[in-house]
Amino acid sequence: MTGMKSLLNGHVRWVLIFWMFLISAVAYLDRVNISIAGHFIQEEYQLSNVQLGWIFSAFVLGYALFQAPGGKLADRFGPRRILLLAAIWWAIFTSLTALVPGTMVNALAVLLLVRFSLGVGEAVVYPASNRLVASWIPSQERGIANGLIFSGVGAGAGVTPPLIAYILTHYGWRWSFWISAAIGLIAGGVWYAISRDRPEQHPWMTEEEQARIQAGLPRTSAAAGSIAWSTVLRSREMLAMSVSYFAYGYAAYIFFTWFFIYLSTVRGLNLKASALYGMLPFLAMATCSPLGGWISDRLTKRYGKRIGRCGIAVFGIGLAAVFIAMGTQAKDAHLASVILAGGAGALYLSQSSFWSVTADLGGTSAGMVSGFMNMVGQFGGVVTASLTPVLANHFGWTASFLVAAGLCAMGSLLWLLVDPEAQLAVGQAVRLPRAEQGKG
Repeated sequence: MTGMKSLLNGHVRWVLIFWMFLISAVAYLDRVNISIAGHFIQEEYQLSNVQLGWIFSAFVLGYALFQAPGGKLADRFGPRRILLLAAIWWAIFTSLTALVPGTMVNALAVLLLVRFSLGVGEAVVYPASNRLVASWIPSQERGIANGLIFSGVGAGAGVTPPLIAYILTHYGWRWSFWISAAIGLIAGGVWYAISRDRPEQHPWMTEEEQARIQAGLPRTSAAAGSIAWSTVLRSREMLAMSVSYFAYGYAAYIFFTWFFIYLSTVRGLNLKASALYGMLPFLAMATCSPLGGWISDRLTKRYGKRIGRCGIAVFGIGLAAVFIAMGTQAKDAHLASVILAGGAGALYLSQSSFWSVTADLGGTSAGMVSGFMNMVGQFGGVVTASLTPVLANHFGWTASFLVAAGLCAMGSLLWLLVDPEAQLAVGQAVRLPRAEQGKG
């Protein structure tokens, strides 16, 4: 233990953030693999695009409904145990997806149930990570910390197209699910071994690092107990961020569910080219998520949270609206892929703002508070997974992307209503006096 303490030299919190990045990547590997294998699944089970959309939505519905309960569990039992249980859960249901026989009469219903259950298991990941951030990361470092965690979204989703395409080409689509499940179990086991719920519990923690963490934690009135649901629902900040996250989720899930199929069936790219260009949005996410967090921390330090947290969110989501709209107008498939990828990257510039502000707002209830926001955001994913093919069938694929662009414009403006210095008290919402704003 002494050797690890010396080796890490006051950087234990960043080891945990790095592993949360990996868990984030594995979680998205488990959820995006079905979109890459979607064509093969459609053929085996004789599914239409709309029925495949139902399967996509089933996952997101389970994921959305259990965000707040998952966050409550992380607040109660700690992210260490909850994330281990989650990794085991999603490994089981990822494997079960591949065990449904192609000849089963009610295969569609079983797939819907399995994917819904997988969503339930994955729902705890980001509320638990935000609970970790609330305990381990000083306020001034939360932008880059959340940016790194959510860059795992882009990394996991980005590596999925070539990895899954290779596996399903050589071994069949079922093996792609079994391998994904095994990777998740390994990631969860290592997490349990190296993590602790609070800094003072960790054997690798130094006094200097613990003092730095404690000095940077916000002075939140939520520390004394659990925040009431009525307080969350009455908070202007929570409502504005949650509706904005709905718009964010709607746009993001187009890339997670339909982008690969869009490139291959609408834009006419072959499997290899679709896998290659299908990586671009996720590489952009992986790059722009920590970049946005770093910029947010820098601006916060210099100009305060109003500019550092809210400003980068307004800019990023607004820029995403522009790129997504422009991408629909590009005639060349390769150019369209690049422009749309720019929209995904711009969207993720704002990712850390959502989670940094909710961590500050929620304190010891950060899991529940951020889980509520993420629940609303994932309903955006539920809608886009099923609505996108319906809009495409009736109005064309351009209309599907323009709806996402319009929602992004709305989501950008909603951040103008957010006061990042507000805090949620036990039973009421409070705002710090001006003299205290910007501290912690």
